[in-house]
Amino acid sequence: MASGTSRDVLGRGLRVLGRAIREQPRIFAVAVTGSVLFGLLVIASAYVVGGVVGEVVVPAIARGSVPAGALALAAAALFGISVLRVVGIFGRRLGAGYMQYRLQAAYRRRVTRRYLDLPLSWHHRNATGTLLSNANSDVEAAWYPIAPLPFAVGTVVMLVGAVVSLFLTDWALALVGLAVFPALFALNVVYSRRMAPRQARAQRLRAEVSGIAHESFDGALVVKTMGREAQETVRFASRAGELRDALISVGRLRGVFDPMLETLPSLGTLAVLVVGALRLRQGAISVTELVSVAFLFTVLAFPVRAIGWVLAELPRSVAGWDRVARVLDATGEMPYGERTLDPAEPTPATLAFHDVHFGYEPAEAHLPGTEVLGAVSFTVPAGKTVALVGPTGAGKSTIASLAVRLVDPRSGTVTLDGVDVRDLTAASLASTVALVAQVPFVFDDTVRANITLDRPGIGDEEVWAALRLAEADGFVAALPDGLDTMVGERGTSLSGGQRQRLTLARALAGRPRLLVLDDATSAVDPRVEAAILAGLRAPTGDTGAAASILVVAYRRATIALADEVIYVEQGRVIARGTHPDLLATVPGYADLVTAYEQAEHDREQTRTYDEVAPLTSGLEVEVDR
Repeated sequence: MASGTSRDVLGRGLRVLGRAIREQPRIFAVAVTGSVLFGLLVIASAYVVGGVVGEVVVPAIARGSVPAGALALAAAALFGISVLRVVGIFGRRLGAGYMQYRLQAAYRRRVTRRYLDLPLSWHHRNATGTLLSNANSDVEAAWYPIAPLPFAVGTVVMLVGAVVSLFLTDWALALVGLAVFPALFALNVVYSRRMAPRQARAQRLRAEVSGIAHESFDGALVVKTMGREAQETVRFASRAGELRDALISVGRLRGVFDPMLETLPSLGTLAVLVVGALRLRQGAISVTELVSVAFLFTVLAFPVRAIGWVLAELPRSVAGWDRVARVLDATGEMPYGERTLDPAEPTPATLAFHDVHFGYEPAEAHLPGTEVLGAVSFTVPAGKTVALVGPTGAGKSTIASLAVRLVDPRSGTVTLDGVDVRDLTAASLASTVALVAQVPFVFDDTVRANITLDRPGIGDEEVWAALRLAEADGFVAALPDGLDTMVGERGTSLSGGQRQRLTLARALAGRPRLLVLDDATSAVDPRVEAAILAGLRAPTGDTGAAASILVVAYRRATIALADEVIYVEQGRVIARGTHPDLLATVPGYADLVTAYEQAEHDREQTRTYDEVAPLTSGLEVEVDR
């Protein structure tokens, strides 16, 4: 059932609060103790004020003088109660704030941990803006009522105490209290139910606005180069306007109910004065008791609002919790096994695919899935280089993802040294295999931090060794601060080729036994790429023993360096062999490689023309003269 329905929002909201109390019972107990202390002292202060008025002020007016002892005693009583109330307020606010922020921090960690546990297929079905909203504003919304919750619990105790005190004072005045307090609660319930769908819609729109903003900022290059600034602005403004209208609707409802919630206690005070005056004339109560009850209704007006605050925020809390729970309850995580691959001497690993089938789950449950790979079987022998070649959409990147276990096959097995990757521990898998992806990701940090990632055993010596192997040591040494140079968000201060070499060095620094390159050198010069691959194939080097290599390749020079080529089409292995053999026997392979080579030649010619054209233009001018 949706979180915004009016019939169940109160019950579900109270269950969310119950979860919070179970998770932080000690802190909640401290906060409630402070709140109860405050509430009981509010009742006590009402009777102290009534006593001061009835026993000190009224007699003093009648006599025309104020006894010093009585005045001192009254001042001491009021001061003592005020000090204790301050202690109660301090305990309540400190406990409530600490509890709220601890819950928010804990659930941000849980949501983030869950993101990392869930497979890429789940992430593909969820927008980045929504995921950001889940970990931020949705977590905040879920635990927003925690701040007033201890106050509200203490207020309930205070109301029970107040009703008991009213009955002990006078039954007629107690009936006034019994009429006002349930009316306040009923009004808050109606308010909560009306607010539920509005808060749910506002919370959903927050995520959508965040998603559009993220897309616009992340795709700024596309937006600007395609001249879509105005259209993106309109798209964002439209959704932001919907969010504005939703929040205005929330504020309008609050504007209607807040005055009513404020007015009821005041009407109660007025009713007490009217009924109390009649009871005083009848001699049923004294001036002291009338003042005490009237003052009690006056000071109860603010604490009773705490119950309204909690109930008012429950719809928002339920909406936020539903969105957070959707992440925490999501299925599809890939549990790791308990086996390890820790040879005494680090040697290249053997990767094998055995009749692997894979398909992506549909975005909606009723839609059919998409099969990407079917009956894929091949081996990357220890110390060898195998190139994956195929047209766009053939499944090459999916094979690379399976090799490093970013996803699991529907059927079949992927093994490292004969062990199913699903049986390996996370640490063993991470230390054995490394992926350098098609699109390099660089953190907004130093060169050193981007390569080490705080992994133990990787010092500057290992960093420079990895940089040399990735042909990146030259440009890093030329940076203003060398390894300490900040590279900017996503490496904006570096070129595409530099980012690729930096991410390659990151993978090499961990000394993997299997290296998976998903078109990871496409942005570097072919000569540099050849030097990198030649260094990776070396039997020994600065990073230890050479790794086995699975490379998604396009360039003929790269393919030619491989010991074996796997040619795939439509998710199936069509042929395998050496580059010359496939070139001679597989027409589809020959056509594809030739097309790649022609495209690369055209790019080189264009680059050469762009470099030479200014010089040629100058020569032509000289000849004309």
